[in-house]
Formats: sequence, structure tokens, C-alpha cells
Amino acid sequence: MKVYPYPRLAGAVTVRVTAVRLRGLGDSREQLDTKGYSVVEQVVALGRAERNDWQTARIALSATVPVREIEAKGHWSDLVVIAVLTEGATNARTVAQLRPGTAGGREWIGEVELNRDDYLDRASLAVHVVATVGETHGRIIGSTDQEWMIDMTADAPLRDRQLDVSTVSFARSTERLARFRDVPWIVDTSGRIPAVRMNSDFEGLVALVEGGGSKVESVLGEMLLAHMCSDVWTAVFHTAVGDLEIEDDGNPVFPPDWRGAVLREMLPDIIPGRSAEDALREVHIRRSGEGSWRDLQPRIQYAAARRADVPKILAAAVRDIERLDQETSA
Repeated sequence: MKVYPYPRLAGAVTVRVTAVRLRGLGDSREQLDTKGYSVVEQVVALGRAERNDWQTARIALSATVPVREIEAKGHWSDLVVIAVLTEGATNARTVAQLRPGTAGGREWIGEVELNRDDYLDRASLAVHVVATVGETHGRIIGSTDQEWMIDMTADAPLRDRQLDVSTVSFARSTERLARFRDVPWIVDTSGRIPAVRMNSDFEGLVALVEGGGSKVESVLGEMLLAHMCSDVWTAVFHTAVGDLEIEDDGNPVFPPDWRGAVLREMLPDIIPGRSAEDALREVHIRRSGEGSWRDLQPRIQYAAARRADVPKILAAAVRDIERLDQETSA
């Protein structure tokens, strides 16, 4: 553990990517599909861009700082929040200053723009809180625990560059998995990041998900993957909201890891029209029995389905099946 000769923040500093916009030749602009960045993995996959001639990427950020601690302790002044993008392979470095949002100083927003010619492979994005401590200016008093990764070439936002889906025989695995031998998969949220355990005993499942079969099998595989992704979003939301830290005044606090990012991502669809803090408070109240938790379940399912692109994939599947029927009839 590193020791600093000045007081630093004990509370967590977190950051979330909220949008990615690409600019190409002739000032043409493109919004990166939301599947191009993951709040769970904390990765942006710029290789998912639909066009390959983009020149700059502008990454919109939302950072949270423990403002109550800052106000209560009074050690720091001249507060500044900055985002820093670096890559060791090219020694590139881009710095952007964030500005206070609308959450009473807790949320800071802004954008960092990277030039494609300056970065080669994978860059790291961190947020630092800088302040005056005593009479010394420019002290870093807090930073994000885990940096976001900006992958210049990948088409999937995966930190380990491989999908965290493992194929396991539930019947011959642990006693815990054996209890679920009749289901195609489960979502495991007990580790550092969520993982999907796919049941190899479920006949035909692995072949459909891996693809490579007929057109009908390919369509069905896409639908299964969307369903799986929706299950993941639902599971991680319930995990995140199920173990909240509660402050002395009874208000819940966003977790500092992927759970907090998941909540900030989904809450606008679950409790629309409210600030993130108010929405979290409302969800906590309902889950604690002081409101209708049951009434929120359709909103949670809706938020999960949106992020898994279930409506779009299902609509495409219906069109593909109709087209295949017409070709067969002809």
C-alpha cells in the first residue's frame, strides 16, 4: 500500500463512459453502437465502428467523486477533476478537464478526444481528483481504482480479449451447478466480473451459440445470445442493488466497482426522469419493502432487454425467417 505525505480521499472515485462519437473525413460523424463499450468490463472497442476511415474518437465521461467527504473534512481546495488517456506502446498521452454536473458536485462530466494516429493498440483511461493541500497546488488526492481500456482494433469490449463464457457440464460439475442441470445457462456474479456458465449437457445449445450451421440455426443462435445477454444485465442489476452500502442518513451509495456502473447505466430506464441518486434511493426504498418492488420488475426487464438489443435482434430474426419461408416456397 502506497503512503502519501498528505491527506487523500478515502471514498471511491469512479468513471463511466456514456457515449463515443467518431469523426472521419469531411467532418463525417458516427455514434458508436452501445455494444461497442461495456460498463461491466470497462472497455471501449473502437473496432466495432461501422466505417474504418474515422480519424478521431470523442469519449463522453461521467465521473463521481465523494463530495460529502470533501466537504466534511475540509482538507482540500481548488478541486479539479481530470481524465488522462495513456498508452505505453506509443507513449501517447491525452488530458481533458471535466466539469461539475448537476448532482451537487458528486458528478463530473466531460469528454476526452483521441487522435487515431497517436494510438496503436490499447490505451488506459483514468480519472484523477486534483486539489490544493495546505499550500501545495496540484496534489492528486484520489484516482479511479480500475482504469477503462480503450481498444483501438477490437470489435467486442472485452478486457481479457475473450468472452467470459465457459462451457461446463452441469451434471458432472459442482453440487451447486448440478442443481441447475436442466437449464441452458446461469449467470455467476460472485467473481470480480460477471460470468456466464453454459450447460454443455443441454443438447444442441453449444453448437447454436457458436454458430457455423444453417441460416436458421444462425438466426436462432443470435436470439439465444441476445436472451443470454439480457439475463446477464438482469442478474448484475439485482446483484448490484442487493448489497448497497447505506450512509448514516439512510441513503444508499453507488458501489465503486462494476456494480455502480451497471446501476448508473440502467437506472434511467427503470426510474426515468430522476437523477441517478434519486433513482437509486427510490429503488432501495422499494426493495426494502416500503414501496412496490414488484412493479419495478417490468422496468428492469425492459432496461436489460434494451441493452441486450433484444427488440432489434428479434425483429431481424422475424424478417429473416419470413424471407427464408418465401425462398423455400419459391
